[in-house]
Amino acid sequence: MSSNVYTLGQLAELLGASLRGDSDQSISGLATLQDADVHQLSFLANAQYRKFLDATRAGAVLLTPADAEGFAGAALIIDNPYLAYARASHLFETRPAEPVGIHPTAIIAADAQVDPSASIGAYAVIETGAWVGPDVVIGAQCFIGARSRIGEGGRLAPRVTLYHDVQIGKRVVIQAGAVIGGEGFGFANEKGSWQKIAQIGGVRIGDDVEIGSNTTIDRGALSDTVIGNGVKLDNQIMIAHNVQVGDNTAMAGCAGISGSTKIGRNCMIAGGVGMVGHIEVCDNVFVTGMTMVTRSITEPGSYSSGTAMQTAADWRKSAARIRQLDEMARRLQLLEKRLAAVTQSGDAASDA
Repeated sequence: MSSNVYTLGQLAELLGASLRGDSDQSISGLATLQDADVHQLSFLANAQYRKFLDATRAGAVLLTPADAEGFAGAALIIDNPYLAYARASHLFETRPAEPVGIHPTAIIAADAQVDPSASIGAYAVIETGAWVGPDVVIGAQCFIGARSRIGEGGRLAPRVTLYHDVQIGKRVVIQAGAVIGGEGFGFANEKGSWQKIAQIGGVRIGDDVEIGSNTTIDRGALSDTVIGNGVKLDNQIMIAHNVQVGDNTAMAGCAGISGSTKIGRNCMIAGGVGMVGHIEVCDNVFVTGMTMVTRSITEPGSYSSGTAMQTAADWRKSAARIRQLDEMARRLQLLEKRLAAVTQSGDAASDA
């Protein structure tokens, strides 16, 4: 639980919201509509949860002007309650502060450069030629490879691995277990035997990027793998060698992007999406969950593949019909030819 306490009046000012209620009411945390008590702030951003609004015990609720009209309790009224909740969450952050300095168990190469304001955790390893910028936090047991750079304000959770020649921008957050700069999957076949291709590129990650737990970003084979500014990657995502991801694109868990694929800016890639290699996806594309992208996308919009969930019995019926599609198509073509022949005969008879 956060030790921070704010009044509703203070929160309204900090969030840019209009207050309806007691400005002196104290708020010490955040909670859902169902679980909140009188000293917690809640929010309504999804109509699915409106049924919990009237019965909530929250000290106040972040609401749109329309939702606030039918609510009798205290409210912070704002156009985008979810964005306001996101901002409020930082006011009640529970993460402990990291001590500035280098833990005595850390191993740091003599020629590595670590800013005095950085925090280096227990058993971290920083190799030769690496550079760690101001206010960077490197968690316990992280590995920073040779010549890698971490920009100002970066935060690496415990057990993050950066291979050599990885360039990290400013204010980048990397969660536990992520591996950046591992070798890409590159092999040449010689008479049935696979010969490894050295991966001599690096990885470049822009500013304000977030990378989830156990996500992997492979180094480039020749040129670098590139992640743009503001990109958000969820847990357990696979980014293969030489992939490029444009600014402000967000990608949900378990997506897999094959080598040399280029994804544009402001895209949303839902969970479990797979993309084949060497294709391009333009800006402003939304790919729904579990979609398999097998060709380039050149027009902005929403794209899907596969079928939605249904009962097992209905799925078996659909699968049986799918197996019959080729035969049905051949029969339809035959019927179309016969219809055309009959039509031509009738036209000829009319002319006569």
